[in-house]
Amino acid sequence: MTSPSFAATADLASTAPAQTGSQERPGRVSPRLLLAGIIGNTLEWYDFAAYGFLAAVFAKNFFPTSDPFVGLISAFGVFAASFLMRPVGGIVFGHVGDRYGRRFALYISAGMMTVSTVAIGLLPTYAAIGAGAPVLLLALRLLQGLSIGGEYTTSAIFLAESAAPERRGLMTSFAAFGATGGTLLGSAVAALVATLVSQEALVAWGWRVPFLAGIILGGFAFFLRRSGAETRPPRAGRRGLPIVEAFRFDLADMVRGVALSAMLGAGFYLIVVYLTTYMQEIDGLTARTSLQINTLTMVLLLVVCPLAAALSDRIGRRRVMVAGLVGLILFTWPLFRLIDGGGEMGALLGQLGLGLLLGIYCGPVPAALVEMFRPDARCSAVSLSYNLSMGIAGGTAPMVAVYLVSREQLDMGPAAYLILLSAISLAAALTMTERAGTKLR
Repeated sequence: MTSPSFAATADLASTAPAQTGSQERPGRVSPRLLLAGIIGNTLEWYDFAAYGFLAAVFAKNFFPTSDPFVGLISAFGVFAASFLMRPVGGIVFGHVGDRYGRRFALYISAGMMTVSTVAIGLLPTYAAIGAGAPVLLLALRLLQGLSIGGEYTTSAIFLAESAAPERRGLMTSFAAFGATGGTLLGSAVAALVATLVSQEALVAWGWRVPFLAGIILGGFAFFLRRSGAETRPPRAGRRGLPIVEAFRFDLADMVRGVALSAMLGAGFYLIVVYLTTYMQEIDGLTARTSLQINTLTMVLLLVVCPLAAALSDRIGRRRVMVAGLVGLILFTWPLFRLIDGGGEMGALLGQLGLGLLLGIYCGPVPAALVEMFRPDARCSAVSLSYNLSMGIAGGTAPMVAVYLVSREQLDMGPAAYLILLSAISLAAALTMTERAGTKLR
């Protein structure tokens, strides 16, 4: 239960006049500010997507083994390990965002991600240096996990605090738009490389191209974030740790945030990252075809997420989120069956259907998470709850799917797992307080 004194302090903080030069009043979001909030997510999810889509290539270059299952599970294990760093990154960058400002946290996270992404593109393979290659890959992926732990949530908060209440859902959804755009870009670049070079060249050197190209997005992020106003005055000089305040006053909503994010993370990485591998391993589709299908699904997500978020500004976050989750519970199984045995057209229709339902749910979630928490510990509360769920459910989802399909021979195992997580998120959505259109606390 919230103490009256703290609630009063929080209310005063949220309604106090802005400090000159340090805080923007919510209202019209400028194109540059919107791009500054989007670009870091694009960079970070671009790299994560490129790694996921090229997991089979990384398995050959960094985890050579006579058993393809062991190599693939090792590659996805490194993928999962980077996610386990995200709660740590959430704590670190949540503290930085609450104590020193949102923009400063975003600047640091973009720098870390740029350096580690380009470094992966320069890594020697197992054939060149032996066991040192997977160790270096793991170290860089952990650094990326630390970085991404603060990027998505801080950028969502940055956009939400800048937007007018009646447009907060739409504006905040552009954090997810950036993440989806980065995943689309990673998929498109991987598909382009796979199309332009032979399979042998892709394994030999083509896999490096998407990571080296990350320096372009990184430079753009630095350019956009080098200056600008904070959305809230920094907490520098104040006593107490923001994360301690979050646990003290917002624990119930943090637990709810973890549950809401379970489907957001696992669903995203099952539907738009793992399914490219599923189509190749189970359906026998080529890497080129599966990546092309995935790219079309990402385009659909780019359209649906903002539309669903804008709808949530009008009818409420909870209604839209529940509609998406109920759709996933009801239709995931038949859509997976379509992917499993319907050839190229079945795979296309099945993944597009899953992408549509995922987009309906994902669109309003960033604003709903931001609206749950008080300003002084908002970065810490949102970052930890979101990234804890991502680390537990999101990062491990492809590895769980590989295990269910390859070891347990359960081709429909990923569908059952997706339905289970949708039910968990649905329970959280049904119990959340509706705050669409209200002033941030």
